[in-house]
Amino acid sequence: MNTTATTKRELTGTKVGVVTSDKRDKTRTVEVDYQFRHPKYGKYIARQLRYHIHDEQNSSKTGDRVEIAPCRPYSKTKSWRLLRVLQSAPDAE
Repeated sequence: MNTTATTKRELTGTKVGVVTSDKRDKTRTVEVDYQFRHPKYGKYIARQLRYHIHDEQNSSKTGDRVEIAPCRPYSKTKSWRLLRVLQSAPDAE
């Protein structure tokens, strides 16, 4: 029963984005795209948000598509953690 509760908790509030920076140890910057409808004019507007996430094993790199979840604050700006890497970026060689 605990595994089901953990799974539900992990999926609550998850977001999918692209890693834009991997220069810091155990910290990544992820950009998440979203759209919303303007309340008055009805036009859909595209915006981006950047999150600092905790990556314990340094398993993601720039360009990877990742899934992140909220967690306890690790620092002043870092309160999200890496769940998994959905798609790896092609190596630029």
